[in-house]
Amino acid sequence: MSQEKSQKQDFSDAIELRPVQEDFRESPEYVMTSLAGAMTLGFEKGKFAREETVLRGLNILTTYPENCVANCSYCGMSRERRVPREESTFIRVKWPIVPVDELIRRSVQVPHQMRRLCVGMLANRQSFDHSVQIIRQFHEKTPLLISGLITASLIKNREDLEKIRDAGADRVDIAIDAATPELFDKHRGRPVKGPHRWDHFWWVTEEATKVFEAGTVGIHLVAGLGESEKELLEACQKAQDMNVVTHLFSFNPEPSTLLGDYPQPPVGHYRRCQLGRYLINELGIHIHHFRFNRAEQVVDFGLDQATLEKIVESGRPFMTSGCPDEHGETACNRPYGNGRPSEKIRNFAFDPTPRDIEDIRAQLFTGLDEDLRPEVFEVEETMEVLGTGSVRNKGGNFAELGK
Repeated sequence: MSQEKSQKQDFSDAIELRPVQEDFRESPEYVMTSLAGAMTLGFEKGKFAREETVLRGLNILTTYPENCVANCSYCGMSRERRVPREESTFIRVKWPIVPVDELIRRSVQVPHQMRRLCVGMLANRQSFDHSVQIIRQFHEKTPLLISGLITASLIKNREDLEKIRDAGADRVDIAIDAATPELFDKHRGRPVKGPHRWDHFWWVTEEATKVFEAGTVGIHLVAGLGESEKELLEACQKAQDMNVVTHLFSFNPEPSTLLGDYPQPPVGHYRRCQLGRYLINELGIHIHHFRFNRAEQVVDFGLDQATLEKIVESGRPFMTSGCPDEHGETACNRPYGNGRPSEKIRNFAFDPTPRDIEDIRAQLFTGLDEDLRPEVFEVEETMEVLGTGSVRNKGGNFAELGK
């Protein structure tokens, strides 16, 4: 049973338009950049809470005085969010507005370790053309690899995707965010007076696989919008079956949005979703090997205990899932994109330390409904796991991993 069924909510009456802004800086001359990027390039002062943190990817968004025409219930850029644009946050992070020419200059001249640029589109009728223009500028003037973060409602046909590719993007991501059609509509569609439609977002995803090279298309999913673990991992598998990877986020409430008072997903829910996504995307293990209880929580990933231990101890499933650099390592590592530095890290922008792994191991089992978990699971198939050889589940209890 998904959380959606027990959390009915109608946002229609809560919608108010964002006040008219007097700041007229807008794309394509200006973009918003994440605080991490602004710090790395000297636009803002600050340092990362963990010294291991090194920014590997520069994230930018198109920007307009009227902001976004969409009204997604959880998004800091939604049109109804009643805060001045200069005070806006996105994924709970400040996004300063900077000149594109200066951003290009600093990305070439200021020492940094960023390998990739992600150009995000707001749902604004000018945003598509401006994004293509900005992609082309960075492609011509910097050595950064480039991803296009697509707002699918702006894409009318395959030719639009070809324009993004031809401008210099070697990858694209489609921010689907919600794991089911019902949740997508509730949080992004008609109930919040938004323009986005589930079927169109998946159509754009499929079209993108026909334009970009195999394995270079991704989707974004946000855990914690009311889905069950089974529903989120089914969406990951749906994408994987299209040769599309999933980049996973944990919902983090933005003040003054429709979900501003909505809680983050339980950390156990998120850790199991991270581990499942990793197995599906990185190791090619199909969701039909997983076992779920009646609450649709993962209770068995279809692997023997020793193999699962090795995967968890690597820390890899719990690191930020994002577009890669030229060596295949994650470039878009988004430090603190899921929470405050004072909170336990949900997506690690660096290799988790042994202490971090201890925390992760403990978190994996929190929130499981003990009354709904079977005692033994039998999986007949033998699966090839990268780096481990053939493994067979002998009926191991998932909870044994935490002992």
